[in-house]
Amino acid sequence: MTAHRILSWSPSAIVFDCDGTLMDTERHWQEARNLTFRAFGLKPPAGFADRAKGMHYTECGALMAEETGKPGLVGELTDTLLSTFTTLVDQDPVTMPGAASLVRLASRHRPLAVASNCPREMVESCLYRAGLLDCFGHVVVAGGEVRPKPEPDVYAVAARLCGVPPEEALAVEDSLTGMESARRAGLRVIGIGPCPPGPEAEKADLWVASLADGELLSWARTRIGE
Repeated sequence: MTAHRILSWSPSAIVFDCDGTLMDTERHWQEARNLTFRAFGLKPPAGFADRAKGMHYTECGALMAEETGKPGLVGELTDTLLSTFTTLVDQDPVTMPGAASLVRLASRHRPLAVASNCPREMVESCLYRAGLLDCFGHVVVAGGEVRPKPEPDVYAVAARLCGVPPEEALAVEDSLTGMESARRAGLRVIGIGPCPPGPEAEKADLWVASLADGELLSWARTRIGE
């Protein structure tokens, strides 16, 4: 475990994932996937939610089509997935525990960015409704030449826009896909959630149960809020 790489260090910039890290939207993705499967008369394959976590929505739509043997429905599944998710989030935007207080503390002392696989309008709408959008100098999303996670692009671009080398930036992530992206871009990583067994544990330098973790908050007050 490399927790000392975080706890004994002060980042020059912080890049947050949005889904499942700042905003409690993973449940919305789960419901949107289930509703989309149902709308086309399809049954979710066993373990699909785990395989889809952290995926770009276009990749998720393609996986839905592949795993249900309906390759001709890729476009329709993808469009329905996104529109269903957008509706669900608009109805019930909720921040993750500890996210708002940590972001507001950090924004007073460091440049912040968001790196997400979600569409820009969705990320900005969620953060705006949560009262957090103004805390971020940059919102980087996949699209065009910026490849989605697990490719390193969104994190590499976010660090550059914050004006710091990747090795001086911290990524905050809840998905292994996102952690791989940040790690490949050269950032140090805080992982949110239970530490997985085996090699996947090394995708984050420090694991915390949530952004309300006491050790994390103490570190943030002394190493960021200085």
